[in-house]
Amino acid sequence: MKRIEAVNDFVVKFANVNGSGSASANELFARAFLRMGIPVSPRNIFPSNIQGLPTWYEVRVTERGWLGRRGGVDLMVAMNPQTWEQDLREIEPGGYLFYDNTRLVAHHRLREDIHVIGMPLTGICNASYSNPRERQLFKNIICLGALAGMIGIEPQVIVALIAEQYKGKERLLEPNVQALHLGLNHAASHLENAMGLRAQRANGVGKRIFMEGNAAVALGAVYGGATVCAWYPITPSSSVAEAFQKYCSRYRVDQESGEHRFAIVQAEDELASIGMVLGAGWNGARAFTATSGPGVSLMAEFVGLAYFAEIPAVIVDVQRGGPSTGMPTRTQQSDLTSCAYLSHGDTKHVLLLPQDPHECFAMMADALDLAERLQTPVFLLTDLDIGMNHRLCEPLQWEEGRQYDRGKVMTAEMLDEGEVFGRYLDVDGDGIPFRTYPGTHESRGAYFTRGTSKNAYAVYSEAGADYRYNMERLNRKHDFARTLVPQPIVRPSTSPSDCGVLYFGSTAASMDEALEALAGQGVHLDACRIRAFPFPEAVARFVEQHRKVFVVEQNRDAQMKCLLVNEAGVAPHKLVSILHYDGTPITARFITAAIARAIGETAQPPNQARDLELAPAPDPAPDPALDPALNPAPRAVRKPARREKAA
Repeated sequence: MKRIEAVNDFVVKFANVNGSGSASANELFARAFLRMGIPVSPRNIFPSNIQGLPTWYEVRVTERGWLGRRGGVDLMVAMNPQTWEQDLREIEPGGYLFYDNTRLVAHHRLREDIHVIGMPLTGICNASYSNPRERQLFKNIICLGALAGMIGIEPQVIVALIAEQYKGKERLLEPNVQALHLGLNHAASHLENAMGLRAQRANGVGKRIFMEGNAAVALGAVYGGATVCAWYPITPSSSVAEAFQKYCSRYRVDQESGEHRFAIVQAEDELASIGMVLGAGWNGARAFTATSGPGVSLMAEFVGLAYFAEIPAVIVDVQRGGPSTGMPTRTQQSDLTSCAYLSHGDTKHVLLLPQDPHECFAMMADALDLAERLQTPVFLLTDLDIGMNHRLCEPLQWEEGRQYDRGKVMTAEMLDEGEVFGRYLDVDGDGIPFRTYPGTHESRGAYFTRGTSKNAYAVYSEAGADYRYNMERLNRKHDFARTLVPQPIVRPSTSPSDCGVLYFGSTAASMDEALEALAGQGVHLDACRIRAFPFPEAVARFVEQHRKVFVVEQNRDAQMKCLLVNEAGVAPHKLVSILHYDGTPITARFITAAIARAIGETAQPPNQARDLELAPAPDPAPDPALDPALNPAPRAVRKPARREKAA
């Protein structure tokens, strides 16, 4: 039987039981490759309960640097009998199954086209340790040692990582290193040349960093000047607020007095948290909240108030599977339309769509600027795949001397000079009025903040003309926002093409690899990564230049396509949806197969052109995480905007 032979290019998946202590050892495995200069992209697939259900950890090892899921598994480390059959189905023909053979598995439960590698992990642990907890925890480290021996991971690299992990707890270092050597020694004695997957020191990581998107968002909030965070815990966004607390404790505490120059409030619910954010933003502070889909739904009323009363706010939505409770620990891109139009009545909100932690950091700071420049709620839409998984990315950058854009703020000096202040007065045609901070002037510049209709001077009015004035001005402001938001990234194909592809967010990681695979099949596509809504003009122009454009997104209802048709005026017949919505991150194989299939189906006479809504067949090896049995008109004031130096 042929076996997979690969150097620095394979997929390893660990199938564990949640709460078994495997997470630490699994992360050591992934980080060891990085220390050897080999890029990795790990993903944690975990249940929404605390302990007992299956959990998986998938590590993509690729010297080419692909960061998305490939699809399929070359080595399955099967440590959970509950998911045995499903885990075996994922292994590529010629791939490897590594398991604890202390108790032998019946032959009929194996596959004929894979290589089975057994090691008596439980037996070794029982012979080496008497404490039941030690047996469980060190079993994971022994397994790590055996894998390192078979694959060729340098042992000293893992020892150094363990030392870093237990810095300050040196008494734990020696027993972990001993357990590691138990695995290494067994592999050397009994499993020599058992596997064709090899790690070889490389230089593919460079200066890139390895971090989670949620941590990058929190650091972007600190650098972007946020001083207030109000939140309510919800998976997968809770670590945003937790990381913000950590960074603020380091960077927002006065060195002399010890005074905290930040406020973090865990509110009683999501409605209260967004209310606190609006109060802080109205008062001149930079404030944000972090939540997920269910929390966004609860915030609708206050977000509508912020839109109509024009109060700055930033809402970080780390998307998960919906609707309702949905799949709390699975990923999707299914909050686009709800965030774009959140609240009743006519509303439109700004959305920023980062692809990785680097952009999470940069766009969080941008969101705080945009919220004040536009005096409106701004959504930063990430998802669980970006937010809760470590990702290689370019180092975070901050421009020295960057100033915060506070927008049009009328000062006491301007009021003393006799400038006319109308809180909702469009002074220069961009739809953005001037505002004042509370207490700016003892007798001028005050106004009543209301969610009811009003005229340009914030005076209550039910006159149709006043209402239309404000609604049309808000529309102009939203239209102006397209010139301020991050612009799309367009990548022409290496060969001329009349077809293109639009994508956004976490899909980018797999799309890069899929584009190369498609080009290898003779399918050349121009690519455009959307980074914000409202769409800059370049997005519609990209569609106009192509006969067909594939829109790849991770939701059922083609939400990005709907926004393109409704808001960018794109002809629907030009757009072909590629939809992935099973809760797992989209794979390069899925995209490649779906687009290749659609290319064939769209090759027909023009009079038969039709809009194809495609739900392609799943990857050849279905993910066990999906098994339902296992996973539950006055004079204009023309003054420049005041800018403040960044802290």
